Amino acid sequence: MWTGRPRVAGGILDKYHLLAYAIASSPVSAPVAPVTSRTWTVESSRSLLRKEPWLEVFEERLRLPDNRSVPDFYTIKLRDYVVIAAVTPGGKMVAQTHYRHGAGAVAKSIPCGYIEDGETPLEAARRELREETGYASGSWRPLGRFVVDGNRGCGWAHVFLAEEAERVAEPVQADLAEIEVELSTFPELLNGLSSGEVPELACAAGLGLVAAEVLRSAIPSLTTHKN
Repeated sequence: MWTGRPRVAGGILDKYHLLAYAIASSPVSAPVAPVTSRTWTVESSRSLLRKEPWLEVFEERLRLPDNRSVPDFYTIKLRDYVVIAAVTPGGKMVAQTHYRHGAGAVAKSIPCGYIEDGETPLEAARRELREETGYASGSWRPLGRFVVDGNRGCGWAHVFLAEEAERVAEPVQADLAEIEVELSTFPELLNGLSSGEVPELACAAGLGLVAAEVLRSAIPSLTTHKN
């Protein structure tokens, strides 16, 4: 439980500390459901579409815990990828502006990229940050591993926080769309979520996990940065 007092001045994210204090001061109790076996059994699986290394669509026959049968449940296998929230010593975040075909728009994002064969998620995160932005960090923290779609699968996102990130090289423009690298404040990126400037769920998840770290006062450079 967060037990600190709220900050009333001196930080760009004081409102998050106030929120954390309010939550900690007003605990809510709720009944806890008993734990039962809820695992679905895959009785058979048939590949309907396979385009390596990008995606594969499966039709599965499932058996539910109550013994019901589902003959045609569809899942999608996509490549796992990394999402990097990189923070500079001055409290800015490394951001990108580029065309995103899934959104059909030029969008702002934080660095993301696929995990290559033989790479660990951390190795992929280090590589992607340097390739896409020219930044590198010696301080990495995993923020979690999350499935993209709870029912269909659609790959796993591995989210990382990279602190003390500094520019060490020129970006490698290897993507289909040209990438513009820039530094943004954390509030600017949060505003981009509500305005639609940051439309990708992966980036929203990364920024949300950073906000959770801020609530724990675990990113000093972000809580003390001045605009």
